[in-house]
Amino acid sequence: MLYEHRREPLLPLHVFVKRLAACAALALGIMVFSLAVGTVGYHQLAGLAWVDAIYNASMILGGMGPVAELHSDGAKLFASAYALYSGLMLIATIGLALSPLIHRFLHRFHLDEEDIPHDAGASPAGQPAKRTHASPHAGPHAGPHAGPHSGPHSGAH
Repeated sequence: MLYEHRREPLLPLHVFVKRLAACAALALGIMVFSLAVGTVGYHQLAGLAWVDAIYNASMILGGMGPVAELHSDGAKLFASAYALYSGLMLIATIGLALSPLIHRFLHRFHLDEEDIPHDAGASPAGQPAKRTHASPHAGPHAGPHAGPHSGPHSGAH
């Protein structure tokens, strides 16, 4: 899933919500698959009942740690591999689910004022949004045509 470039306009809200839902659904699917793998593994290799297997798998997948004591070497090796996998999947799915929000925040941060959609084209005060092209070096009292040596103490009065 590719995101828009920083020079492209901000996505409309309905498109953003669809993107957010798609990422959340993908993250949920990965977690459900991971939980299924863990449940079957604990049931087959550790001999746990289905409820105990899903409980143990969900505790590992959620980062809480194992619940049941494992006795066979195969079960312990599976639990070790599943714990490492679960730690990575937890981080990956959180990143996947949050990526549209983080991208939208950073994208909005990099946009110019005229690229941000406003309600009916007005600023929050109800006046049309104005944009000045003041120099980044201009002081707080500089006007729209101020240069790097303009300001209250520049001597250019």
